[in-house]
Amino acid sequence: MPLPPKPVPRPDKVSLWRYFRLFRQDILSAQPERLYRAQMAEFRTPFFRSFLCNDPALVDLILKKRPLDFPKSDRVREGLKPLLRESVFITNGETWLRQRRIIDPAFEGGRLRDTFGAMWDAGVACVERLKKQADGQPIEIEAETSHAAADVIFRTLFSIPIGHKVAGAVFDEFRAHQRSAPVVNLGAILPLPKWFPRFHSRATKRTAKNIRALIEQLTTERAKAITAGTAPDDLATKIMTTPDPETGARFDTEEMVDQVAIFFLAGHETSASALAWSLYLLATHPEWQERIATEAQEVMAAQIPYFSTINKLKLSRAVFREAMRLYPPVPMFVREATCPETFRERKLCPGDQVIVSPWHLHRHERIWENPDAFDPTRWDTPNGKEGLRSAYIPFSAGARVCPGAGFAMAEGPLILSMILQAFRIEPVPTRVPVPVAHLTVRGKDGIWLRLVPR
Repeated sequence: MPLPPKPVPRPDKVSLWRYFRLFRQDILSAQPERLYRAQMAEFRTPFFRSFLCNDPALVDLILKKRPLDFPKSDRVREGLKPLLRESVFITNGETWLRQRRIIDPAFEGGRLRDTFGAMWDAGVACVERLKKQADGQPIEIEAETSHAAADVIFRTLFSIPIGHKVAGAVFDEFRAHQRSAPVVNLGAILPLPKWFPRFHSRATKRTAKNIRALIEQLTTERAKAITAGTAPDDLATKIMTTPDPETGARFDTEEMVDQVAIFFLAGHETSASALAWSLYLLATHPEWQERIATEAQEVMAAQIPYFSTINKLKLSRAVFREAMRLYPPVPMFVREATCPETFRERKLCPGDQVIVSPWHLHRHERIWENPDAFDPTRWDTPNGKEGLRSAYIPFSAGARVCPGAGFAMAEGPLILSMILQAFRIEPVPTRVPVPVAHLTVRGKDGIWLRLVPR
């Protein structure tokens, strides 16, 4: 069985200009092959130094033990600032701590159970849309998984389906925003001084403005409903009515727009990526496809949205987890050292970039057995269990772990099982997807599959 597609790495040594050009095309293929073996790698330029850390002990230190000493790099903010402003995804320090104190309660306890019905309805709607295209002709499946993931976001956040006029407009604008490649800009490469003007394309600025205006419309309407006592008990209501336990303050409209933007960007982009790659891997591994279809038929034959369904989809969960190992939706986390450090006998200075790369960590040759192979059974092996504990971070880890990780691990296997219960999936041999990454890991020219009703 051929290995799943993997980008061709660059030569070990290239000029800064060459690296910049490669980075603009794709973050993954701009990195050298040695990162799949190195415990740590240092990159020096006339403008900055970066240290990529694959040593699980260092990853644990950066993400879990001392996260405040390694805040998000300002370069992460450069491309996302027009849309996200002061979102929890890119803030640091007290601002970030306050935002997490307000946001985290919405994703704790029984909230997953409360939103499961919305996830189920989004999955049913996805299958119905696919039925109209399941004639054996190639389908660009990333567009469909993006639609499904956006539907989940709007149903769980604002209790409206993707067919709602405003929700549909936000979805369309987000797709245009993605095409503008906002994170691929000079500020993401070079440490520009604060006075230096930040350049964003007209498309980036236009789509960010439109998205924020649409989200502001939704949040303003929700605020009125909360005041009137008619708001549904969904995630938006929970977040907007939760006070900071230390100050008693709540998000104002502008702050809520910032947070909704990242919920949609992170939740929609990452879930869509993981689901699309899961479907591709199952299309190229028909024996696993049939196992998932059989499990789905046994578990969901009644077609009733029981919350217990999630725990019964064990094979689907293993496949989804393996897909995120091979194709982690967010391929790199960029942090910044705030004080002098010594990593593996190398000196770090304040301002040095510290990179944790799930893409390389998940495929590291010193950690995983047969790292480039698709093997959902690995999670039941000692190697897989150890890797899951120490070297598997698709949602980050520690204090900055994605608050929606539990939602994603429910949504992904559920919709995956619903699709496999309804369709057989085949690859398109002439259109093997090439993984590329700007914000998330996607297929360079899409991921094309054929669907046939079962």
